[in-house]
Amino acid sequence: MTDAAQRILELRTELDVHNYRYHVLDEPSIPDAEYDRMFRELKALEAEHPHLITPDSPTQRVGDLALSAFSQVRHEIPMLSLGNAFEENDLREFDRRVVEGLDAPAGELFATVEYSCEPKLDGLAVSLLYEQGQLVRGATRGDGTTGEDISVNVRTIRNVPLKLHGTGWPDVLEVRGEVFMSKAGFERLNASQAESGGKTFANPRNAAAGSLRQLDSKITASRPLEFCCYGIGRVSHDIATSHIDNLRQLREWGLPISRELKVAKNVEECLEYYRDIGARRNTLPYEIDGVVFKVNSIAAQRELGFRAREPRWAIAHKFPATEELTELLGVEFQVGRTGAVTPVARLKPVKVAGVTVSNATLHNMDEVARLGVMIGDTVIIRRAGDVIPQVMQVVTDRRPADARTVEVPQQCPVCGSAVERTQLIKRSKGRETVSEGAVYRCVGRLACAAQLKQAIIHFVSRRAMDIEGIGEKSVEQLVDEGLVASPADLYTLQFEQIVGLEGFAEVSSRKLLQAIADSRRPALARFIYALGIPDVGEETAKVLARSLGSLERVMQALPEVLTYLPDIGLEVAHEIHSFFEDEHNRSVIRQLFERGLELQDQGELGAEFAASTTLAGLLDKLNIPFVAATGAKNLAERFETLDGVIAADWLDLSAMKGLNEKAKQSVREFFGNAENAERARAIEAQLRAFGMHWESAKKAVEGLPLAGQTWVLTGTLELMSRDIAKGKLESLGAKVSGSVSAKTTCVVAGPGAGSKLSKANELGISVLDEPAFIARLADYGIGAE
Repeated sequence: MTDAAQRILELRTELDVHNYRYHVLDEPSIPDAEYDRMFRELKALEAEHPHLITPDSPTQRVGDLALSAFSQVRHEIPMLSLGNAFEENDLREFDRRVVEGLDAPAGELFATVEYSCEPKLDGLAVSLLYEQGQLVRGATRGDGTTGEDISVNVRTIRNVPLKLHGTGWPDVLEVRGEVFMSKAGFERLNASQAESGGKTFANPRNAAAGSLRQLDSKITASRPLEFCCYGIGRVSHDIATSHIDNLRQLREWGLPISRELKVAKNVEECLEYYRDIGARRNTLPYEIDGVVFKVNSIAAQRELGFRAREPRWAIAHKFPATEELTELLGVEFQVGRTGAVTPVARLKPVKVAGVTVSNATLHNMDEVARLGVMIGDTVIIRRAGDVIPQVMQVVTDRRPADARTVEVPQQCPVCGSAVERTQLIKRSKGRETVSEGAVYRCVGRLACAAQLKQAIIHFVSRRAMDIEGIGEKSVEQLVDEGLVASPADLYTLQFEQIVGLEGFAEVSSRKLLQAIADSRRPALARFIYALGIPDVGEETAKVLARSLGSLERVMQALPEVLTYLPDIGLEVAHEIHSFFEDEHNRSVIRQLFERGLELQDQGELGAEFAASTTLAGLLDKLNIPFVAATGAKNLAERFETLDGVIAADWLDLSAMKGLNEKAKQSVREFFGNAENAERARAIEAQLRAFGMHWESAKKAVEGLPLAGQTWVLTGTLELMSRDIAKGKLESLGAKVSGSVSAKTTCVVAGPGAGSKLSKANELGISVLDEPAFIARLADYGIGAE
């Protein structure tokens, strides 16, 4: 080794140690001037011997040539958001759910769970991937599933190690954390920006996010960004048995963790930590908006698992939002995708939590009435969750004499159609209660440009039809130019129609047309979501697609039939049914298929719903006054068929046991109404047509290899999500349960499996690990992808 190579190695090693002591341990061992001298010496030596420069050198944080765009990165393990707690009781309720979810032994009334506690930094969530100890990739959280590759920019952050310290790290280690900017760094940056005539930032979070997403990494390198890790994602082998020990080991490998990290032995200690941090919030060197609590045991985390969008084992306890006084200058009404006419407060600009606020939500007219707000009032503004400004209170003592009431427009401010107040229909046993809703709607539907634009923006969005190259401004142009009057019109667009529009050159026009063509074969769940049915989000759309298996069934389904599906209540069921009953909506759907749309993954009814109904259950769903579930069961056992119940006369009912006189009279009166009888027969006919009828049980599940079996999933599945595994089992006819009992057929146990695995072993139930489970699926011709 040459003298230059030897000196370069010595300088790198020493600078890495000092970086670690300064940024991670907060224990600098040399003056800044001495560090700078060594850094300059290393830089000069590398300039003389460029062949000796390596990617992990401390000098390689200075940025590179500007990028034209960021490529996308798919997170193998989704970066989920956290649920929020705003009150102390919210946190206690979270703790109760955790204790129950961990199957605490019966009679253990005061079971406690240990939690990790740390401040919730107000920055940008990122993922750092290390392979063989080397930083190979950095990515933003993005939507949780797909982020942006910011590897070049991440390398410029001083306290992110390019190479892990020490030994023993996994071959593959994904570290997750927050990139943020300290208060002092933020002030320095804004002062520098103002001095140079550049753009200043509203708050440290915006500054951090904007700095990290620069296409020119030299700009990122010049910004005072810091990183703090809060957990791990993908890892080739487990590090420790607790979250705290995971983080402490990461610290040993050179990764910065919060200096406020602490273990709480129970929820009351969590609340003490929250109050302490809250009291010291303004003295901390960085902005925080709350505290994050996580179940400390990794095994317990795995047992608790995840909801659709968040882990069950973690929560963010948010601080009360900052509030300010300002004047309400006026109220405007905006029209949304479903026609909702929503009041928006126009305010005298005021700075709230570092952000200048000039607009705030008033939610709806019921909220306006509750607040008693009038135009001209002095109001208290709060940034709810430190994000969405909202009007919280009126300072009535400051109300001016000329204050004006807030009036709902009688005509839509966009299209001039009538504005009507919605009605709420509450259905219970034999009764419908109609009341006025809080929402006002424009009746213009897609004849209203605002609704049309919002409907199309939703239709083309990434989680819906995923048509790239068509943003809000493009949609506005297409509608305003009369080129698009419904989502179906997108599939008739021609090159000549769009190439002359603002923002569309020849290349971008052809790309848009190709993106539209590429969207013609959507999955059923995507298409249902894209339709914009009120109250039907992504998860409900997936439930409809997975359960009913075809758009035809979804469109035909009666509200009572829809309520057999998980998480679909009667009100949502009526929204779905009403949407598909609307002739305009049906016309748009017909046009979409006439113009080349082909739905994918349509098939049979979900196996778990084949023959899933009973006569007793149907009678209970009919909401016959005074007939509860037990009475419905007795009716089913006595008359055996729906026609038998409908035809039952006074003599038949009077001889029946298990039903009181009031209920018997109610049954006769209910089915004496021809509309009720007809409705009941229509529901039964649809259950039969769909294959959900109790009489179609054996035929519906015939040939499914796992029909009649009950399976349980526990622990962490690393090659597929639990939802995917559940779907595959259900497609084979199995029922997937959340608990182990003597009736359980098999348990699939991933790493971290806890009490459910123990119970399975005690009962002698068959247990498969994930590779064996995948092999079993393969035996039935089901792939793991």
